Amino acid sequence: MSKLNGKWFVVVNPAGGAGKVTKVWPLLSKQLTLEAIDFQAELTREKGHAIQLVQEAINSGFRKIIAVGGDGTLNETVNGIMLSGIANTSEISLALFPVGTGNDWIKTWSIPRKMDRWIQMLKENKEVIQDIGLVQYELNGNKKERYFANVAGLAYDAFVVEYAEGRPVKRWSKIFFLFMVMRCLFMYRYPTVTVNSKDFNFSGKVYTINLGICKYSGGGMQIVPHADPLDGLFALTLAKPISKLGVILNTWRFYSGTIGKHKKVLQKQVSSLNINDVNGEVKVEVDGELLGGCPCNFSIISGALKIIVP
Repeated sequence: MSKLNGKWFVVVNPAGGAGKVTKVWPLLSKQLTLEAIDFQAELTREKGHAIQLVQEAINSGFRKIIAVGGDGTLNETVNGIMLSGIANTSEISLALFPVGTGNDWIKTWSIPRKMDRWIQMLKENKEVIQDIGLVQYELNGNKKERYFANVAGLAYDAFVVEYAEGRPVKRWSKIFFLFMVMRCLFMYRYPTVTVNSKDFNFSGKVYTINLGICKYSGGGMQIVPHADPLDGLFALTLAKPISKLGVILNTWRFYSGTIGKHKKVLQKQVSSLNINDVNGEVKVEVDGELLGGCPCNFSIISGALKIIVP
């Protein structure tokens, strides 16, 4: 195992960035070699494959992981780390080379997108240990669970992700996601939910619910601007029903970090949360990946993920 401690395992998602990874990876691979960075790479073949590849790499002795792709690739890589069976996951270092469509997680940490700056970051090896979220949910009557590193969204957020998944585009963008948000607004019905934590309880109709470890989602939106990935807490944003016109007029708040100043928006910090819905309508997405439905139980794992940052 010691022979692999200094070697990077690189998991590459060819579908990342709407296929942009296929053009970027040969350049990155060449540059890593020129910089004498020792690595072994594997390409994913399908959704979920990165989880398996990362687990196998860690179990074979790798302790340094590079993910090449976007937020979805990061999510699968994080799940591979957390499911590897390593008692102390902070023994494993993770670096993300961002070639995604949203690239939201990197915004909190200011991860560079330019290759030369990113490789310099990798060589400097500055490490931070951030929190990780775990959600337990239901899918087709079965209980499932998923780890996440950025933001979880329920109700409207998951509704938009589900709608957008059925409309393939060459490249997602801030404008495309905002269009999806506006388009879905006129098809959405406010669900009735119960939300419970140690210090916060709510029952009634909602527009959307977000739990953040990091600050950004949806192509640069700040729905959880009070998130701190090092504080051992989720940043919770719960919006009560807002009129369609009200959503449109307050769109700027999604990006300015002032969503909490709206009178129908509640913001809290919690370490765990249970969410249930009355009519089985509420779904959940994490890091942009649609999962399943309620009941959902969220818990935070403090200091679980060691990442490379500038």
